[in-house]
Amino acid sequence: MTVISQSKPEATGFPGIEHATLAGSAEGLRAMSIWQQSVAPGAATPPHRHDCEEVVMCHAGEGELHIEGRIERFAAGQIVVIPPDVQHQILSVGEEPLRFVAVLSASPVQAYFPDGTPIALPWRS
Repeated sequence: MTVISQSKPEATGFPGIEHATLAGSAEGLRAMSIWQQSVAPGAATPPHRHDCEEVVMCHAGEGELHIEGRIERFAAGQIVVIPPDVQHQILSVGEEPLRFVAVLSASPVQAYFPDGTPIALPWRS
């Protein structure tokens, strides 16, 4: 068992995105990573995919999930489920930052741009 002090999301190399890894491979996890992110109004994650499942629990703001040619809107109090190997992008579309916790079924998480190029994540995964 490990007790972890939660980190506050900090700026990343992606414009408008703040991130904190709450738990991952550094804490001994092999099949799960937990991330907290804040996405500024108008900002977005890059289009990407990863080899694991992702569950996004939104607790503030409004977002759009662009996935498989569809746009799904979500907001505080809603959960988004993203299957593995599906290209997606999360956009903050409200007037306040989109804030969420994401649980991913891998640790560390490998992410890829649409062309298959690995993304060097600027945070501890």
